[in-house]
Amino acid sequence: MTQATIRFRLPDLDCASCVGRAERALTALPGVARVRVNLADRMADVAYDAPAAPDQMAAALARAGYPPGQEVIQLSVEGMTCAACTGRVERVLAAQPGVIGARANLAARSAQVSVWTGTDAAALARALGRAGFAAAPRDQTDPAARQAADMAGLRRDTGLAAALTAPLVVVEMGGHLYPPLHHAIHAAVGTQPLWAAQAVLATLVLALPGRRFLTHGLPQLLRGAPDMNSLVALGALAAWAYSLVATLAPGLLPEAARAVYFEAAAVIVTLILLGRLLEARARGRTGAAIARLVALQPATARVDRDGQVVELPVAALRVGDRLHLRPGERVPVDGTVETGESWIDESMLTGEPIPRARTPGDPVTGGTVNGTGALVIRATRVGADTALARILRLVEEAQSARLPIQALVDRVTRWFVPAVLAVAALTVALWLALGGGLTAALVAGVSVLIIACPCAMGLATPTSIMVGTGRAAELGVLFRRGEALQTLAGVDWVAFDKTGTLTEGRPQVTAITAAPGADAATALQLAAGVEAASEHPIARAILARAAADGLTPPAATGFAARPGLGAVAMVAGQRVLVGNARFLAAEGVDPAPLAPAAAQAAGQGATPVLVAADGRALALIAVADPVKPGAARAVADLQAAGRRVALISGDAQAAAQAVGAQLGVDRVVAEVLPEGKVAVIRALGGRVAFVGDGINDAPALAAADVGIALGTGTDVAIEAAEVVLMRGDPRAVATALRLSRAVLANIRQNLVWAFGYNVALIPVAAGLLAPFGGPMLSPMLAAGAMAASSVLVVTNALRLRRFDRGAQAGAETGGTGA
Repeated sequence: MTQATIRFRLPDLDCASCVGRAERALTALPGVARVRVNLADRMADVAYDAPAAPDQMAAALARAGYPPGQEVIQLSVEGMTCAACTGRVERVLAAQPGVIGARANLAARSAQVSVWTGTDAAALARALGRAGFAAAPRDQTDPAARQAADMAGLRRDTGLAAALTAPLVVVEMGGHLYPPLHHAIHAAVGTQPLWAAQAVLATLVLALPGRRFLTHGLPQLLRGAPDMNSLVALGALAAWAYSLVATLAPGLLPEAARAVYFEAAAVIVTLILLGRLLEARARGRTGAAIARLVALQPATARVDRDGQVVELPVAALRVGDRLHLRPGERVPVDGTVETGESWIDESMLTGEPIPRARTPGDPVTGGTVNGTGALVIRATRVGADTALARILRLVEEAQSARLPIQALVDRVTRWFVPAVLAVAALTVALWLALGGGLTAALVAGVSVLIIACPCAMGLATPTSIMVGTGRAAELGVLFRRGEALQTLAGVDWVAFDKTGTLTEGRPQVTAITAAPGADAATALQLAAGVEAASEHPIARAILARAAADGLTPPAATGFAARPGLGAVAMVAGQRVLVGNARFLAAEGVDPAPLAPAAAQAAGQGATPVLVAADGRALALIAVADPVKPGAARAVADLQAAGRRVALISGDAQAAAQAVGAQLGVDRVVAEVLPEGKVAVIRALGGRVAFVGDGINDAPALAAADVGIALGTGTDVAIEAAEVVLMRGDPRAVATALRLSRAVLANIRQNLVWAFGYNVALIPVAAGLLAPFGGPMLSPMLAAGAMAASSVLVVTNALRLRRFDRGAQAGAETGGTGA
């Protein structure tokens, strides 16, 4: 049974510890098969079946302290004519994953759907479409608008906190920097009134802009699952409460300990809010590639309806619609050109800037840009089925992936916050036990709470993945599974299929040699009859040669393809075989009469295709497939990166060796059946990436450590691969490899910083260096350091946006080659 999937947005997800707790809360539910929680975009993706239900998942997340966000989606619904229709619309919507409730409005021809944030509005519209109602999302808040709202809230809170904190900093820190100011203020106002004023300002900071830390952090602490908000709340409240006691009930404290730290509590909140603002701004740019992909599809299209051209939302288009495209407009959906000629800029899809000519019968892809001609297009794929939508899904799935390198982070962050709380408590106890005084103990304990930064650890991996996979998509490299990022970086071998991968895949017939007593034209015509039912590139070459010679392929029956061998069919009353020598021999036909011609063709790098009829060899057709212009450079680039390159082909040994010698590959394995490619991959040793494009490559793509499919290949090959290259240029393999190494290097840099920061500065914050003359870190400096830590991690990940497909040395160090 197919598993259902649902996506939740978790707005309270703030650190890596939160990720682990949210995942454990979901995986504990019966029926939940797979959970993936991403701190970078605060999304949880869940695959489940019975008895799990979305409401149970939402309740479990709420109990864990991460209630999913809710939103309302507005749908335009056509086709409702009575109250019974509205009831059906409501029932259809209520049955969809992620829907909390639905109300249909007959008069307004609309439906209002309450959903868990993250639910796909287009999927709801498609569900209504299947029920017979034409529906499209309307007035839906997009992620960019939600991010803008979050940013506005952070800017507001940061500005308010800064305004309230500024007087506290001037009074306290200004007095330290310029003692006469300190004496003047205290003489004019008095110590107790001044402390009371500071108490008011600090209380406002905590109660207003700092409220988010208290409302999120304290409940988590009470649940026994503290997070970063808990650390901030405890640190700020400790400084504030101690200062409040010193202000309102100074007799409770020893005279030497009567001091206030209101400015510390306020500055902690202000600096961490500032850090979150900068982090949110930087993190927003990590999803820029997704935003650019979404922006590629136009909002409306001009469509033939009832004999008139009308403008409709793209979401309302149907397969078979005739679309009118003006010069310079974007293609709204995938389709086929019916009338008109133009040049189409497909750089968004392939990364190549050179436009391609499109004439009637040629395919066009949604999101590409029309040139100077007007076109009429017949829609063949709409909605979620378009290439652009599939690319968007692949990028989103890859960006939410969890790499194996994340496992260490998960183990550490699960216990990180409780460990920090324990270290803070131990720090206070040791300072008091060793006679350091209450004031010093408080300062050290608060500094430990504030300086610890699980956020940096939680963001280290997902931000790099988001930026890296987004940049890869812009370069025409799609990681269907994010885990392939890490695996590809560590491969030892890159094995290529030959036909259509290293070669053009558009072979040409270069010679036809008839067997003694046979006629070459007759043999070519029979072969064309068999190959008319085949999609193989060699079949197209034979058909093209037959057409050029004025030969009409006769009708064939009983066609059967034999992968890696050839094809057989009944043509003109004869059982005709077309394939290699092994195929003829296996079918009881002696290929010996054509052996000299086959050896000559193979020695020249051509593929010998033998034709036999009714048990007799008739002719050899030599088919040459020119090597792609970028193939030799691709092999050289991979070898320069320390990878060995193999060529695995079902062609004759001599033909494969000729191509291998031309390209300079390390190893050539020829005359291999599709299942034999799997054995070759395993025999190569080490970790292997396999690059292919055909149906016969699917087993090898699935068996390799990383399967890489050319997007110009078959859907079967693409489905079997982890990485899809939207260009047919094999140089994109080297680009994918370099990018994966750059992403992994970037992740390692982030992790080294995140772990090193905490390991180095928590002891300093605890005052471990003070007995040796080292510094005591103030809570304000601790807050600044913590805020800077997360910002640095995200900013480092953003460097991947400058990765260039020609980058060389920079990729090895996480650089961008820019």
